[in-house]
Amino acid sequence: MFLRLGRRIGATVMRPGVFVHESSYVDDDTEIGEGTRIWYFSHVLRGTRIGSGCNIGQNVMIGPDVVVGDRCKIQNNVSIYPGVTLEDGVFCGPSCVFTNVVNPRAEIERKHEFRPTLVRRGVTVGANATIVCGHTVGEFALIGAGAVVTSDVPPFALMLGVPARRTGWVSHAGLRLGADLRCPETGRRYAEVGPDRLEEIDPPPPAEPEA
Repeated sequence: MFLRLGRRIGATVMRPGVFVHESSYVDDDTEIGEGTRIWYFSHVLRGTRIGSGCNIGQNVMIGPDVVVGDRCKIQNNVSIYPGVTLEDGVFCGPSCVFTNVVNPRAEIERKHEFRPTLVRRGVTVGANATIVCGHTVGEFALIGAGAVVTSDVPPFALMLGVPARRTGWVSHAGLRLGADLRCPETGRRYAEVGPDRLEEIDPPPPAEPEA
């Protein structure tokens, strides 16, 4: 079912199975992927592309001109500003913050100083965490609740504190890795291959194609 307030113009592309709660608004010139759900009091601004199978929570603002990948989950009270890109499978916890200017002032216009932020596939950003603009968060990293990221984050890193520091590694499944660097849930194994660099070893075989 598709519900929305306001006008709908052909420049907005809604794929099959999209749900938009009647209290939310999707601007013209946007694209929403198949099966995505947008809940209460949220706003998707012009030029934004949201992938398939996403879940957008309450009081979320996305855009303008933002790209959100497939299967992302954006929890309540999150704003995603121009310059931020979320790849597939990113989880944004409640009230986490993305910035786009390093030194904002109310009386100084700095829109020309926006710095890009790239959040790679599978990242988890915890509740009330802040990602300062101009950085890349590597694949499957986990940013702890309340942490403040002020530099690039390596893949699989567990980042805690203010400013955030790497305190360990996490697996694809988001579990903290012990000294053996084996995921306790899936058995996937990893190895440190350099300073602040983790790679998977013995990756699982590719899935068999469906008949």
